Amino acid sequence: MPKGEGKLIAQNKKAHHDYFIEETYEAGLVLQGTEIKSIRAGKVNLKDSFAKVEKGEVFLHNMHISPYEQGNRYNHDPLRTRKLLLHRREINKLIGYTKEQGYTLVPLKLYVKNGFAKLLLGVGKGKKKYDKREDLKKREAKREIERAFRERQKM
Repeated sequence: MPKGEGKLIAQNKKAHHDYFIEETYEAGLVLQGTEIKSIRAGKVNLKDSFAKVEKGEVFLHNMHISPYEQGNRYNHDPLRTRKLLLHRREINKLIGYTKEQGYTLVPLKLYVKNGFAKLLLGVGKGKKKYDKREDLKKREAKREIERAFRERQKM
């Protein structure tokens, strides 16, 4: 199965609005206890999350996984830092990217693939305000063209 495919659980839609995504990596997640059950139930929020390279390992911060309803005392801290599983050469590339000015690691999608939770991690360069406006104009123009084309097809 290609990278980024599987049962989609959560998506960070704001990432493409705020960043130019240059490269993507598929990473596994180190989870505890009932976290996978909450993920399969779709109780995940990627909105303010980000990844950091610390001591040669990649960690995901601020990803909210709600506690599992039937988990009682086995539940976990919803905002804990989670380790991402990547190959050494991929981590070395990410270290190189993050040392450059303006690059950051942004989670794009969380999905279940072959029974395992996977995260699509993007290397993003921040957009300026005028870049965001330009993207909105392009999208609006594309919508107008499609709308006009559909109207013409009806006649």
